Amino acid sequence: MAGSQNTKDVNTFQIVSVGTLADRVTEVLAYKIKNQELPPDFRLTEHFMAKRFGVSRTVIREAISRLKSDGLVESRQGLGTVVLPPAAATAFRIDVDTTDSLPAALQVMELRRGIEGEAAALAAQRRTPEQLVRIKQAVVEIDKVVEKDREGADEDVGLHKIIALTTGNSLYVSLLDFLGHFMHASIKVTRANKARHMDLLIQAEHQAIIEAIAQADPDAARRAAVAHIDNAAARLRLANPDKCDSQ
Repeated sequence: MAGSQNTKDVNTFQIVSVGTLADRVTEVLAYKIKNQELPPDFRLTEHFMAKRFGVSRTVIREAISRLKSDGLVESRQGLGTVVLPPAAATAFRIDVDTTDSLPAALQVMELRRGIEGEAAALAAQRRTPEQLVRIKQAVVEIDKVVEKDREGADEDVGLHKIIALTTGNSLYVSLLDFLGHFMHASIKVTRANKARHMDLLIQAEHQAIIEAIAQADPDAARRAAVAHIDNAAARLRLANPDKCDSQ
């Protein structure tokens, strides 16, 4: 049956001792998807996968984000994350390691600049009162985890995805899903070092975006989103001063 859990295959999951846990889980899942050991419409639930691999849900979320970037899985309303047929896999890839290369990370930031600026503008034009409430709540969730001295990468990426969803254009959502793990990597780097003291500035940037969307002002929303990405790039440089000379 489509989407049913084939525990015979899943029970054979073993991860090798190379790379990070997320690297290893991603490699195993990608292999099984490409070889159709995990069939199309197979559901990859965080709880199920975390239990089978013996890793945290955070690791599973990172792996799933990478699989989305490779066009191997997608999110479906009411189902969660499901495996895509091989023919549906996207040909577009970003073959860079943003965790190790500052220039590569900044290239992704530059790409996001155009995408998220326009997404914010469209969200300002199209948002409903209910969507605005969800956007504001996403900001509250970020503030909560940062106050607890957690990195808040999941919550931060979640805010950007909610804004993308508010555009009403599913392609923006797909692009943000694609860029998800690159965004996670950048957030983890900047919030794990001296740049942490800039949390208040980040909060102010988020507020500027939200206020523009609330006021249905697409130009202001675009400017605020682009400024946020530009400032995020500056924070990334600040977090990697030893790598700036290599650009």
